[in-house]
Amino acid sequence: MDIDTPLRELGPVDSAALRDAILAQEDEAWFEDKYRQEAFEVHHATQSIVMLFVDLERWPEVVVKREPGWPRLADAALPVMNDILSRYYPPGGTVIRAMAAKLLAGAKITPHTDKHPSFHRGHRIHVPITTNPRVRFMIDGRPYQFKVGEAYEINNQKTHSVMNKGGEDRITFIFDYVPPEQISA
Repeated sequence: MDIDTPLRELGPVDSAALRDAILAQEDEAWFEDKYRQEAFEVHHATQSIVMLFVDLERWPEVVVKREPGWPRLADAALPVMNDILSRYYPPGGTVIRAMAAKLLAGAKITPHTDKHPSFHRGHRIHVPITTNPRVRFMIDGRPYQFKVGEAYEINNQKTHSVMNKGGEDRITFIFDYVPPEQISA
């Protein structure tokens, strides 16, 4: 969603239980859903544990499916999402995507804008799980460093990219919230 700024800092969030749940996942969990990596070239160097995903073929009808990551991460993710949503967004909307996304050490997500119409209506929220000093998130030509324990909304309609020049993978929990006035727009 175009939020009239490249990045909105949402402030502190208690993500410790979510971090523990994500880091406890078996290696295979990161490979059980390869849709993002296969459908979007920019996500080729990423891995995902998907909890929720909107049916893109049926959009603008909002049909959200629980994915394989739901039973393993929902108990830890829902309190984080609900906390952020209750503080910053109007009630009555729908979370249309939720996932843990890993950018491998030494990899990058090339500059892009999120094109599908669902991205024009949803707030894209990032909750860093792991990072390192050599990760740079670029939005609209400006570098940002995200911190664990904080939450951020990115303007996914601006050109954005991520570089992980560090030796450790970067993991972020991402969810998209469509506010009620955008559901039927």
